Amino acid sequence: MSSQTSNLKKIQRWVRHIIVPFLLITCCPPIVMLVWYTNVHLDGSIHNLLSLFSQDGIFQTIYTIWAPLFFGTKTAWKILAVFAAAELILMKLLPGRKFTGPVTPKGNVPVYKANGVSAFISTLVLFYVSSSQLKLFSPTIIYDNFGALLGALNFFSLLFCLFLYVKGRYKPSSTDSGTTGHVVFDYFWGMELYPRIFGWDVKMFTNCRFGMMGWGLIIMSYAAKQTELYGLTNAMVIAVALQLFYIAKFFWWETGYLRSMDIMYDRAGFCICWGCMVWLPCIYTSPTLYLVNHPHHLSTPIALLIFVVGASCIFINYLADRQRQYVRLKNGDCTVWRKQPELIFANYKTEWGEEKQSLLLVSGWWGISRHFHYIPEVLGAFCWSVPALFGSALPYFYLTFLILLLIDRAYRQERRCASKYGKDWEKYCERVPFRLIPFIY
Repeated sequence: MSSQTSNLKKIQRWVRHIIVPFLLITCCPPIVMLVWYTNVHLDGSIHNLLSLFSQDGIFQTIYTIWAPLFFGTKTAWKILAVFAAAELILMKLLPGRKFTGPVTPKGNVPVYKANGVSAFISTLVLFYVSSSQLKLFSPTIIYDNFGALLGALNFFSLLFCLFLYVKGRYKPSSTDSGTTGHVVFDYFWGMELYPRIFGWDVKMFTNCRFGMMGWGLIIMSYAAKQTELYGLTNAMVIAVALQLFYIAKFFWWETGYLRSMDIMYDRAGFCICWGCMVWLPCIYTSPTLYLVNHPHHLSTPIALLIFVVGASCIFINYLADRQRQYVRLKNGDCTVWRKQPELIFANYKTEWGEEKQSLLLVSGWWGISRHFHYIPEVLGAFCWSVPALFGSALPYFYLTFLILLLIDRAYRQERRCASKYGKDWEKYCERVPFRLIPFIY
C-alpha cells in the first residue's frame, strides 16, 4: 500500500513539475498569435479558425501565421525598445516614497519606490502628445503592428526567461533563490523570488510597468483604430473607460499588490514574466481588439448600466483589498464598517524557527467569503467584455481564463495558508465557510 502511495506521489510530482509546465510553455506562445490573428484576419470567428485548422492542419496553420512574424519586425523592436526605456526611466526618475515588501522566507526585505500613479499618467500623456499633437507616430501604431509586436515579445520573453533561469542558478540577487531539481519547472516557475538587474526590480517592471502599463496604451490604440475605420462607438468607449479605471486602480494600489501573495510566492520565470509581457498584452486586451472591427452602438441606458456596474465592481474590489491591508497596518486597532474588526490571530513559524503572528480578518468584505475580492474582479471584467455582445465567444476567452486563474489561485493560497497557520486556519474557515460565492461555493 505504501509503495502504491509512493508511486502515485512520484507520478503527481512528475505531472506537476514536468508535464504541465512543458505544455504551458509550448502551447501558450502560439495561442496568443492565434487569438490576435483570429480577431484581426478571421472576423473574430472561432468557427473560421477551426475551418482553417480543418483545411490546413493545426501545425501548418500556426506555422503560416507565426513564421513571418516570429522575430518581429524592425518597427516592432523600435516600439518595444522605446516603451521599455521610457518605463525604466520613469521608474527611476519620477519621485515617490520608498516602501518595503514583506520579509521573505530567507529574511530579505524588498524595497520599492511608489510612483506608479505618476508613471501611469505620464505614460498616457506622453503617448497622446507624441501621437496626436506632435504627430511623431500614428495613435494606431500598436494595432497596426500588433502581430509583429507579439512575435517580437514572444521571442524576447522566452530568451529573457532563459536568462533569468541562468542568472538565478549562478548569480542570484539574494538568498531567496534555488532549484527544485527539475529544469523545466525551474524555467517555468523561476529561480529567484526578487531578481534585480542594474538596480531595477524585475518583477515590478515586468508585472507593473510593462504588462499593466502596456495594457492601457494598447486599448487606446485600438480605440484610435476603430475611430479611423468606422468612427468611435459608445461600446468601445465603455470597454476602454472601464479598463483604464481598473488599471488606474491597480497603480493606486500598487504598493498593496507588491505585498500580495502573487509577489510574495511566485518566482520570476516563464509563468509570471512571460505571462505579463506576452499573455497579458494579447489576451487581456482581446475583448477590445474584437470591438475594433465589430463597431456598434449600445442604447444609452444599457451603456450607462454597464459602466456603472463595472465601475462599482472595480471600486469594491479595491475597497476589499484596501480593507484587509488597512486592518493589518493598524494591527486591528481600527473599525470595519463602523465596528471593531473581528479577527483571528494566526500563529506560524518562519523557516528559521521564529514565532510570528498574522491577523485574519473575518468581518467586513472578508466575512462574506474567503476570496470575496475575486467576485467583483470577475464582474468588472465581464462588464468591459460584454460591450462586444455575443456574436462570437472569442471576446469572452479572457473572462474564462480569469475565472480559471482565480479559482486556481484561491486553491493555491488556501493550501499555503493551511500549511502555514494550521489549526488557526481551520478556525478561520469555520468562521468564514464559503471559499468564493456565499451559500454556493
